[in-house]
Amino acid sequence: MRTIQVTPIEMEHAIDTAARVVGSRVFLAKKLDVSVAAVGNWKQRGVPIEHCAAIEAVTNSIVTRRDLRPDDWQKIWPELATQSQSQPVTQGA
Repeated sequence: MRTIQVTPIEMEHAIDTAARVVGSRVFLAKKLDVSVAAVGNWKQRGVPIEHCAAIEAVTNSIVTRRDLRPDDWQKIWPELATQSQSQPVTQGA
């Protein structure tokens, strides 16, 4: 399998970055077992907490829970506040 380096584009929504990393919104929706419409709605409504760790995992931490929930990640996952921004996050964390 070939590894492709994908970096976030300035001002791009984290969901768009995640979709680019996995190939498309369709592939992201399939990996998360949700509809493509649900993925699109997350741009306006926010990503549900229960999908954030899975998105982080399928994007190999290119898109993190911090990226997906910038306003409240500290309250949801306080253990992340003690990790440096560049430190990889394990899926069970």
